[in-house]
Amino acid sequence: MKKLRALVVDDEPQTLKYIGANLRARGFDVLTAEDGRQALKVFEKNIVDLIILDIMMPGLDGFQVCQSIRRTSDVPIIILSAREREKDIVRALDLGADDYLTKPFGVEEILARIRAVLRRAAQTQSTPRPPLTFGDLEIDFASRQVYLKGEKIPLTPTEYNLLAHLALNAGRVLTHRALLQAVWGPEYGNEREYLWAYIRRLRRKIEPDAGKPRYILTQSGVGYQFAARRPRS
Repeated sequence: MKKLRALVVDDEPQTLKYIGANLRARGFDVLTAEDGRQALKVFEKNIVDLIILDIMMPGLDGFQVCQSIRRTSDVPIIILSAREREKDIVRALDLGADDYLTKPFGVEEILARIRAVLRRAAQTQSTPRPPLTFGDLEIDFASRQVYLKGEKIPLTPTEYNLLAHLALNAGRVLTHRALLQAVWGPEYGNEREYLWAYIRRLRRKIEPDAGKPRYILTQSGVGYQFAARRPRS
């Protein structure tokens, strides 16, 4: 079986050693980088299955590295930070990170997060459903592709999984907790900022007017609802 390859980026040697040793012990091939520029060079030269990325680094910080990688790749990215400020979490997720973990953390916690992001990235339908059409929006479950007015919309695995779950439950109000556990995994439930960031990303990509959403509707204080299915216009 092919080893999964992880790129771990942090300017603290002890953190690199700690995460790297634990990943290698569990069968990962591990690459490391000590700053943002080095991380991008390593990423450009290697195929990786996962990136664990610190925010606070000299030169290019983790936000800039995440943004740069997201221009060309949907590889799962877990952000590490000593800061637990909501605006930092939302910013990281808004740039395309899949998860955000605050230092210090235990080995079991980071391993659980890694399992969750890899599970979402690999998620497939064993029996593909037929495509669904909502106005100008089409979701093809067999290919995991989304089209708007016939044009393919690039989505990360997490974006696709969230949109697909909402669409398959069109007309139903899904609570924040239910969405988090269905899309991110049973380890989640209170991270509403994840939903805020990803719903905003999806609206920018699929809504004619993100400020006046037609497809993904907010149910204040409860969760979100995908508009009931409509015939192709």
